[in-house]
Amino acid sequence: MAKSGLGPEAGSAAAVTVIKRALELESESRYPQALVCYQEGIDLLLQVLKGTKDETKKCTLRKRISDYMDRAENIKKYLDQEKEAGKYHKQIKIEENATGFSYESLFQEYLNETVTEVWIEDPYIRHTHQLYNFLRFCEMLVKRPCKVKTIHLLTSAEEGIGKEQQSSGLQEIKESLRNHGVLLDLEYSSSIHDREIRFDNGWMIKIGRGLDYFKKPQSRFSLGYCDFDLRPCHETTVDIFHNKHTKKI
Repeated sequence: MAKSGLGPEAGSAAAVTVIKRALELESESRYPQALVCYQEGIDLLLQVLKGTKDETKKCTLRKRISDYMDRAENIKKYLDQEKEAGKYHKQIKIEENATGFSYESLFQEYLNETVTEVWIEDPYIRHTHQLYNFLRFCEMLVKRPCKVKTIHLLTSAEEGIGKEQQSSGLQEIKESLRNHGVLLDLEYSSSIHDREIRFDNGWMIKIGRGLDYFKKPQSRFSLGYCDFDLRPCHETTVDIFHNKHTKKI
């Protein structure tokens, strides 16, 4: 969202910068990012329009705003068509030590009140920190506007002394989810390799490292220990698709 309170000149300069970026992104066929920039630029121009008294300048601004709204609407229609055709693809590259990629920040765009069922395929929900990652992901699903009723987890079984810890940890999560009216369906596979998350509204997210892309905190009292937007990440790639029909495990 564009910040309010900018003077006409500062607001105009900021709008020009953002709109210029939108045009560049559109020319590179990076339509989702272009749409965001157009929307922000339009908001800035509307603020400038409110603070403009000269009628000639107002007329010029209205024309520019109308043109950019048309471009944004065309991009939105195109993206909607891509979603319907199952061709939508967006890629996010998380750099080494990057921050700002908590589960909420990464998934919030794709979660809404229509989501009732979620599928997670991740072979590494085994060790203690990985179980906490999965728990944190479940917490996000429970508290967000979506009305999740069922979560399916397909993972690999730990061997040796860690087997009991994995089993008991997942059972505790299952019981806790049940107390919130959510069913956790657990399955194990010895051959699973892919990492994939699917929502029943058609969104599918593939993360190279699965849910385990956060680095270990420097200490128990360092920033990022609790707030994962401040937690440095391992380098990984996130691929986002939209399929009209989400397959089930």
